[in-house]
Amino acid sequence: MKQFLGKVKFWMDKFLSIACAVLLSFMTILVLIQVFSRYVLNSPVAFTEELVRYSLIWTGFIGAAYAFSTREHMSLTLVRDKFTGKAHTALLVAIDSLILLLAIFVITIGGFKLAVSASREFSALLGIPRSLVYSIAPISGIFIIIAQIINIYEDITGEKVDC
Repeated sequence: MKQFLGKVKFWMDKFLSIACAVLLSFMTILVLIQVFSRYVLNSPVAFTEELVRYSLIWTGFIGAAYAFSTREHMSLTLVRDKFTGKAHTALLVAIDSLILLLAIFVITIGGFKLAVSASREFSALLGIPRSLVYSIAPISGIFIIIAQIINIYEDITGEKVDC
């Protein structure tokens, strides 16, 4: 089980980090095109602003999934660090379980409902369905669910799943 989860975590982390890097590079190029066209050519390219906005949304969700997978998300450790032994383990499992429930019900199911409800709305400049933009919520929710299952496994067994 540990070996399987390690492979899943390795490939998931690799995919999420590459996706973030590609999206950040894409946004950088789009912003440079926008600045060049606006200030050098005096004719701004309108679609780049919308693409950067949508790419930023996608980068935020993918980055959140990556942060949960690597356990590098922001957290307040003041209370958690006061406990030791079984109480510490129980608290970690409870926290990771709450995050798992949030990922299932709010991010994945709620994000899916949002994406479906926006299927008849289109973006102003690009004309793409807004459901394409909102689809990143349930996608990242699935990644967060997988990450939290691995995190709960690590909490319960006390062993770190190596990539």
